[in-house]
Amino acid sequence: MALHYIAIAAAAVGIRSSRVSPHGETLPAFVGASSATADMKPAPVEPSWIIAGNPQARVCAHSQSADKFASTAVWDCTAGTFRWFFGWDETVVILEGEVHVTAEDGSERTLKAGDVGYFRGGTWATWHIDNYVKKIAFVRKPMPMLFSYAYRAWAKFGPKRKDGLAA
Repeated sequence: MALHYIAIAAAAVGIRSSRVSPHGETLPAFVGASSATADMKPAPVEPSWIIAGNPQARVCAHSQSADKFASTAVWDCTAGTFRWFFGWDETVVILEGEVHVTAEDGSERTLKAGDVGYFRGGTWATWHIDNYVKKIAFVRKPMPMLFSYAYRAWAKFGPKRKDGLAA
């Protein structure tokens, strides 16, 4: 049984560290771009989520991991108030403007340029934008539980990095 888990962990690590997508495309080792020149495309807020105003959102995909479990995008939006569902874990870094966030538990926080926020997948938050906000979004889809257990086992017993970050 232990060998079974080791094989799963090895497969998970091999898949996650691959530079070849599941479609056979070779992926670049580095992707760099300027958020100022990003090719922003309309990404309308779901109309039923809008509470006030006429928020106009845009997005530009920056990068995606080979296993499709993680991606990075630049997103911006004009004034308005809306609820937003975070289907996956999302960490944001505000580049310009600000947003007033109210979480499901009622806690409130204003995120301004330079601030970092984390939204757990499967949760709602209300966003109120007075004028404009632009963010970088780092999105991570949850790993299937079996792979998650295997990865955690590998991380616990596998090689360790000296800087404390995951290997």
